[in-house]
Amino acid sequence: MSDRIFGLFGVLLAIGFALSALAIEESFLSDAVGPKAFPIIIAAVLGVSGAVIALRPDPEPVWPALGRLAEIAAAVVVMIFYAELLPVMGFVIATAVAATYLTWRLGSAPVEAILVGVGSSLGIYVIFHLVLGLSLARGPWGF
Repeated sequence: MSDRIFGLFGVLLAIGFALSALAIEESFLSDAVGPKAFPIIIAAVLGVSGAVIALRPDPEPVWPALGRLAEIAAAVVVMIFYAELLPVMGFVIATAVAATYLTWRLGSAPVEAILVGVGSSLGIYVIFHLVLGLSLARGPWGF
């Protein structure tokens, strides 16, 4: 039963996401694809996935233990703080902190988690900002 509820929630979320994407106003300078294409693709994937989960649920889903649910909730809180602190701390620092915590909670040793978090943050910064020229949130030190 819980899979059906989860699947229907996914379908409803996809519908809302698609309606929001369709409300995006296009500039006269937009490219051929336009700003609506990517959100509509995401909504379609979410809708199909939700429908499959709702129509073909697992016979007996196994819920994680309370401790594991607390870790999932903590990861959600970290992602909310990440979104809130991104404009304040900047992309590189906020991403390094969030990626370090999430990597550590996924089972990496603390030093390994720090290396992965900082490496991921700097790698994404180099690719998206320096190579592709996209604008990322600037922190107090200008990066």
